[in-house]
Amino acid sequence: MSSQGPMMSNSESEDRQTRMWGMFLHLSVFAGYAVPIAGLLAPIVIWQIKKDELPLIDEHGKNLMNWLLSLLVYTIACVLLSFLFVGIPLLFLLALLSVVFPIVAGIKANNGEVWKYPLSIEFLK
Repeated sequence: MSSQGPMMSNSESEDRQTRMWGMFLHLSVFAGYAVPIAGLLAPIVIWQIKKDELPLIDEHGKNLMNWLLSLLVYTIACVLLSFLFVGIPLLFLLALLSVVFPIVAGIKANNGEVWKYPLSIEFLK
């Protein structure tokens, strides 16, 4: 018997990898806090590299990209609305959601669930 315990089947191994890479995909947006463009590039790179190997990653990637594009649209709208002072509190709300949503999605992905970001516009299907 090996020191790694019982052998995993291919489907168990794929499920484990999908969970791990799904979590990495969602949490990779935080790379943008260290290197500004990395928060966009890291998820795209992970998504494109792993989507053929792990089909569920494609769904995670589309959900995340829909959220990031929606966040961009909402941010532009809030900046325009900030001239009316309405957009300022909305920008703070967006900042909070841009931290909370990827964490929730990463946790759900690690649990084997695909979580559709609330408030996201479906650009990619």
